[in-house]
Amino acid sequence: MSDEKKIEVGKQLQPGDSEGDDEKIVESSATVNEIMIIDPETLELDLNHGRIGKMQNLEPLQNIERLYLRWNFIKKIENIQTLTTLVELELYDNQISKIENLETLVNLEMLDLSFNKIKEIEGLERNLSLKKLFLSSNKIHNIKNVKHLKNLTLLELGDNKLKEIDNLEGLISLTHLYLGKNKIGKIQNLETLTNLTCLSLQSNRLKQIENLDNLTKLDELYLSENILTKIENLDNNYKLETLDLAQNKITSIENMEHLGELQELWMNDNDIADWSSIQNLESNKKIVTVYFERNPFAQDPMYRPKLKRIMPTLTQIDATLCR
Repeated sequence: MSDEKKIEVGKQLQPGDSEGDDEKIVESSATVNEIMIIDPETLELDLNHGRIGKMQNLEPLQNIERLYLRWNFIKKIENIQTLTTLVELELYDNQISKIENLETLVNLEMLDLSFNKIKEIEGLERNLSLKKLFLSSNKIHNIKNVKHLKNLTLLELGDNKLKEIDNLEGLISLTHLYLGKNKIGKIQNLETLTNLTCLSLQSNRLKQIENLDNLTKLDELYLSENILTKIENLDNNYKLETLDLAQNKITSIENMEHLGELQELWMNDNDIADWSSIQNLESNKKIVTVYFERNPFAQDPMYRPKLKRIMPTLTQIDATLCR
């Protein structure tokens, strides 16, 4: 044991301790055999589910590129200034309330702070290499302080408290934007995001499909669980392959004839009653999957055969494969 390396990985809750009882958190120095072999030369360190309460004593990791600290009890981002080689940092599902102390991590490309208690986007001024930023399931009210992240390709802000889409105009490289499960009432301020291929606005308060004219590269659009009544304003989105309009108040299939690349159409739980509007999908020759269950017209005993006649390319209707 005398020549065995030791490294403190932080404060750890002991068996039987309460997660919220800070006084019961004790400092633990763990041997490499008790946790894992921690080599100063290691490139990747997985401390997920480690019951860790504090980030500390990571300085020996001079070459670390990927650090995973998911599902712990960490309240503050700290003591990682020396980890300048980090490319990926995961702090998913902790108790962090502020984005801070990341200034020296100039090589960071992926940061995951989902499922924490963050209220503001901040502290990323020097993280110009960021490509993927995950901030879902926090308490963020406004999108801000991200315009400078020119290399960002993915931004995840689902399940927050957003009411507006704004302050995204500098994200020229963004291809994936996830804003589902917020309180957004209008699609707007996306004009400069011309490289977007995936846009998710599920579970918001949208009343109209609009302001997508400049997003000509979109191939995935998710708008389920809103209060849309009409399919419209998709004239320039001819590359769409997946269109999700489920759980809205749409009464007719229309304005989709030009979507020649469309393969998946999800429209279950709407108010479509007339088979004549379904006929409008005859021109969409690449559709292979449709979801129409719980629309009035789906009560027709010949529902599946009729859909198959209209769209011979179908391989799946609702959750069932076509025979």
